[in-house]
Amino acid sequence: MNAPLRLFACSSLGASARGVLGCVAVAVLAAGCAGNPFAEAKVDANSAVADDVARMAHESRSFPTFDQIPASPPSSRPVAAWGQAADQLEVAAAKVERNTAPNTWTLSGTERFVTRARSQAGPDIGVEASTTPSSEAFAKELRERATPPPPPR
Repeated sequence: MNAPLRLFACSSLGASARGVLGCVAVAVLAAGCAGNPFAEAKVDANSAVADDVARMAHESRSFPTFDQIPASPPSSRPVAAWGQAADQLEVAAAKVERNTAPNTWTLSGTERFVTRARSQAGPDIGVEASTTPSSEAFAKELRERATPPPPPR
């Protein structure tokens, strides 16, 4: 492959192309500022809320100022206590991660758990219970009634 390098060279935009691209970008940005879509929006006169929208749009309201915001109640937690609670939470999380890390625990002393679970499950069902003549007869009947699927075409 002896292709000429000019086929793979990256050519940058010329000055005129950059100027055109800049003008287009400025025109698009300026077009976005033309007009207020909310002022020009019309409300359907048949709508159930048309009267309320018209009334509220032209109604002048007084908005609260920052000095009208009530003070914090005295029973609220101080800022330093929030940080201390966050620190305690991080310490507890680190302790849980440390105690549950891989190779930090083993399963031992499970005999008591096994005996309790078996006593709650009921009487021990051995292998001989599943080989009774009635279950074998039932299985034989099901095998005889079963029909194989049709052969593929």
